[in-house]
Amino acid sequence: MNNKIIGDDGEKRAAEYLKNEGYDILFKNWRLYGGEIDIIAFKDDVLVFVEVKTMPNSTIDMLERVLNMEKRKRIIKMSKRFIQNKRQYSNSIVRYDVIIIDMKGFPPVYHIENAFSESV
Repeated sequence: MNNKIIGDDGEKRAAEYLKNEGYDILFKNWRLYGGEIDIIAFKDDVLVFVEVKTMPNSTIDMLERVLNMEKRKRIIKMSKRFIQNKRQYSNSIVRYDVIIIDMKGFPPVYHIENAFSESV
């Protein structure tokens, strides 16, 4: 399978997981100039920006490389643009999560809540 198919499948599984955990999925693959956020969800007055990494042949070290400081800053920047465009969420608590799909040594869907913060 190519990376696009693997990534799309991982994002679908991540969204299903979040729904089963009681999250409302607001957007998948929300794009605006400058980037994309994989999943934007809402639960208990918390607006959650989720980065999904499907990594079947990877290790935690590889995750750290692909989710580096630059990538985290880009996600934070995009989250601010989202809130500017969707003012109804401007008073929400914001959280940045990561969901890892199929990484060796972890459950098939592994959710890291509050994986990073704006003070990165």
